[in-house]
Amino acid sequence: MSVEAITGTDGARQRRAIAKAITLLESTRGDHRAQADALLTELLPHTGKSFRLGISGVPGVGKSTFIEALGLHLIAQGHRVAVLAIDPSSTVSGGSILGDKTRMEQLSVHPQAYIRPSPSSGTLGGVAAKTRESLLVCEAAGYDIVIVETVGVGQSETAVANMTDMFVLLQLPNAGDDLQAIKKGVMELADLVVINKADLDPHAATRAQAQITSALRILGQHGHPDHAHHDQALWHAQVLQLSALKAQGLDKFWDAVAQFRQLQTANGKLESRRKHQALAWMWERIESGLRQAFRQDPAVQQLLPQLIHQVEQGLVAASTAARQLLGLHSNGEKNARHPGAA
Repeated sequence: MSVEAITGTDGARQRRAIAKAITLLESTRGDHRAQADALLTELLPHTGKSFRLGISGVPGVGKSTFIEALGLHLIAQGHRVAVLAIDPSSTVSGGSILGDKTRMEQLSVHPQAYIRPSPSSGTLGGVAAKTRESLLVCEAAGYDIVIVETVGVGQSETAVANMTDMFVLLQLPNAGDDLQAIKKGVMELADLVVINKADLDPHAATRAQAQITSALRILGQHGHPDHAHHDQALWHAQVLQLSALKAQGLDKFWDAVAQFRQLQTANGKLESRRKHQALAWMWERIESGLRQAFRQDPAVQQLLPQLIHQVEQGLVAASTAARQLLGLHSNGEKNARHPGAA
């Protein structure tokens, strides 16, 4: 894998190199993982210069339409845009239908844009396991805006918020009442809330904007101190209306993003957020590696079918079976480090 091809001149060669690099990162083969780690180490000095934007929202809110309209808007201003779109995986094949790239017809063929759909592969949170690594590859390739779009189900909002500089939540005009807005715990994560499809029902969109603004103000007063409205040095979550289909309101949206970036850079929050995310990524990979090592342990593999049967039949408690298997793995690790101890 050529690092120079990824960091070099924009064109077909660079696109092929990016695609190959992300495919390598997504591989589960042991030799490929070693190559991927070496590649990331070489690419790291070329990363960190982009702005990472997370986009989430319920299915049907118009995420793909919004991202395409925003991407074309940013390219017109001279930016290069990369989109990492996480598609729901098939429970049969494990793959994805790549629907987001299909929807972004104009952006997907634009020479200044790169779109990579990846199956979530059952990953908790609906975010592909290697999204962070893919993000770094796109940064190294010179894309100064990297957008991560998620499935928009369950824990996905938390996952995206933990790997991007700014988390944007898309909402429909019929957002419910004030209490419903507060009940949505994801509001605490949102740096910016966008009421999309505002052109369909302007009155409902205005009502939703007022309700969500009220909810965010309550969360700021009684929730996280970083949201305190009296401190002008901190960013305060905003609520905007726009119509992605008609490309209306994109200027106002990007002005808010620019204001967020400037303020968070000045007060040090952006740098602190990235450091925290890097450490969280390290622990996430440690936990993933431990799970994989556990499943590959010969002693665990030998006893696992028997214990699964016993747990299913109600003969052994699930917690007891888990302790037995963890004990086997722990002893195996100890014997591997100290062969004479057995």
